[in-house]
Amino acid sequence: MVKLYEYQGKEILKKFDIPVPNGKVISNVSEIKEMDEWFDQDVVIKGQAWVTGRAGLGLIRFASTKAETLSAASEMLGKNIGQHMIEHVLVEEKLQIEREFYAGLIIDDVSQSPVMIFSSRGGSGIEQISQQYPEAIAKTVINVQIGLREYQARDLIRKTGIRGKLQTQLAGLMVKLYQAAGRYHARVAEINPIVLTTSGQLFAADCRLTVDDNAVYLFPELGIEVAREFDRPPTKLEKIAWNVEKNDYRGTFFFIQMEQDFEKGDGYIGFHGAGGGGSMMSMDAVMKQGFHLANFVDTSGNPPASKLYRAARIILSQSNIDGYFLCGAGVASQEQFHSARGLVKAFMEKPLTVPAVIRLGGNAEELAIHIMERARPFIPAPLESYGKNETPDFCAIRLKTLINNSVAITDRRPSKKEITDHHSSYKFDTVTGGTVSYDYQKCRQCTTKVCVSACVSKILKLENDVPVLNITPEEAKKGKCSECLVCEVECFFEGNAGGKITLPVPGLEAK
Repeated sequence: MVKLYEYQGKEILKKFDIPVPNGKVISNVSEIKEMDEWFDQDVVIKGQAWVTGRAGLGLIRFASTKAETLSAASEMLGKNIGQHMIEHVLVEEKLQIEREFYAGLIIDDVSQSPVMIFSSRGGSGIEQISQQYPEAIAKTVINVQIGLREYQARDLIRKTGIRGKLQTQLAGLMVKLYQAAGRYHARVAEINPIVLTTSGQLFAADCRLTVDDNAVYLFPELGIEVAREFDRPPTKLEKIAWNVEKNDYRGTFFFIQMEQDFEKGDGYIGFHGAGGGGSMMSMDAVMKQGFHLANFVDTSGNPPASKLYRAARIILSQSNIDGYFLCGAGVASQEQFHSARGLVKAFMEKPLTVPAVIRLGGNAEELAIHIMERARPFIPAPLESYGKNETPDFCAIRLKTLINNSVAITDRRPSKKEITDHHSSYKFDTVTGGTVSYDYQKCRQCTTKVCVSACVSKILKLENDVPVLNITPEEAKKGKCSECLVCEVECFFEGNAGGKITLPVPGLEAK
């Protein structure tokens, strides 16, 4: 679920004729100077953050003058709440409150249906209200084929003791809330509180909306950069990782940055899991050895080698990590040699300079371990590889041993066959913006032609003793080239280093 800020949620509510207080979003205090007409009334200044209890955190303030508003907004903007920096504040007219209510729509996993909840008592702490005043809460399961009808909303409100005109007003608002939630594929849509003013009007004084991850692409106007659930704005690396994942559905690449402000030697590890449950076990194992997680990554569901490569590059861009730990499911269903080739390319291309322990348990793990071990002489940092017979705890202990015994590493070990002098004679593009190219001078001297024999997709053939596509370049670009990295990794070790694959990671190069 992707969370929206209060001001974004209110813009949606307004589209469905749900009244909200007159307000203005500002990101710079200078914008308050343009609000002279506001200061013949009291205002509320609200820091925009995905947290509850904002009043207790100093993120909801009241003001009667421009000077007071400037002071409150200045204190909020740029303030850090945990990992959340306040970038916007919402200045709104202060409502004259007579009574408060709560209305919320959630997608209930048990009933597999939307559930509308209403409370005759609103304000913060709806969970506490439900415990202290159970008679104030009512809920109903909604048939999605019918939707929420106004008579159903009235019946719901009547259960809490509200009658007459107010019941009708609230029912109309709740029907509109259901419509807004459905239109924007909301997993949660809450108005808390619904305020009844002294003049008898209803307003959505605060709201919370979360959009289903899979529906974010339908609403570019919301400006959502990362379709993941965060309790803070995404970091730069999280944005880079999402741009890798969002258009490549071959397997999963989930990246979340756990910590940014740490120094070398603080014991932070670049963590790389494979499979949800196995990743949790592996995290426990590495943390039992006294390490901290700089990030959490899960690559599972048989991702291509190119996705593993990009994941490793992003993890290793965290310059102050002390080690790299890949350990996931006990026996993963994915072909582990794809993972191994992706890691080897990453570790050699931007030379690995921290100790690494890699556990690739699952299909073809013997080949995967062979690929990793074969690369060890060309990687400057200590590297160990294991399969399913070694436990996550064992692997975590090995990582600790390697880190404790390691020395500063800055230079790449010399290799017999460098590919930096590669000159392209033939190339084609891949589905994720990559390029496969061949140096035919080197290819003609190759005796194995391993790029053709080991190509998983079988899209290559020999022509005049050099590799060419057996399909059209357009077909390769649409995905028939699976980016298995054979053309570079296997060619380097088993051929004549004539193949090279360029896989851009947008944003990382400029980081």
